[in-house]
Amino acid sequence: MLPTELPPITKKPLYAYRVLMKWLSYCIFGLCTVILGFLIFPPMRLVLHPKERFQKYGRRFVSAYMVCFVFIMQHILRVIDLEAGPKEAYRNLSSKIIVANHPSLLDVVMILSLIPNADCIVNANLARGIVAGVVRQLYIFNSLDYNDILRSCAESLNKGNCLIIFPEGTRTPRYEKIIVKKGAARIALSCGCGIIPLHIGGTDKYGIGKHDSWTGFNPQERYMYRISMKEEIHPEKYQGLPLPAATQLLTRDIAASIFSAE
Repeated sequence: MLPTELPPITKKPLYAYRVLMKWLSYCIFGLCTVILGFLIFPPMRLVLHPKERFQKYGRRFVSAYMVCFVFIMQHILRVIDLEAGPKEAYRNLSSKIIVANHPSLLDVVMILSLIPNADCIVNANLARGIVAGVVRQLYIFNSLDYNDILRSCAESLNKGNCLIIFPEGTRTPRYEKIIVKKGAARIALSCGCGIIPLHIGGTDKYGIGKHDSWTGFNPQERYMYRISMKEEIHPEKYQGLPLPAATQLLTRDIAASIFSAE
């Protein structure tokens, strides 16, 4: 059943088609991920040495895979649209912490498709997946000890990678209070790297949002992802403040930026 604030379904055949294409997208993504994990990445790991070289090209391969997946969803299945402005602005980012709101399941897909050198902190649940070994070599699990996470983030940023963080720690709730956690601010203050806030807007993401029905979809239109890059936040601005105060102030500024109107 649709949330009360959404308009009613007016074109039921089109709505059913979009729901089916959403499910097909899940199947395509899962199948391609298995192929990457078992047929593509193992040979790459054998050929590309040292590990840092494998990580560099592995992440770029993942980004290219996400570009193809977004193309399929946008131009073939026709269930999404993506507007992100000049792509060069994303490709040229280096050693930046990328923070964004998290309205849907596909947010990380969109960002990875835009930033070829992106590292990210991934959910510990992926450690139990069938491609956990590959994911562990490319990205950072949030199940690590805090000091280990901080060290891994610093090493990745120092190599010129960008680090994607969803500071809410989960998908943005539809009704519940939005809580922005302090992890991104702590990492930025510790590493001294600038923060690039992204606002993910567009149409309602019902059907791929938090607690949404898996049979749901936006009742009247495709999922529009309108991503806007905000002004960089420099951690130097908070130097001289006690660490707890600097962390709290920076977290507040991150929240104000990513949740501001487009």
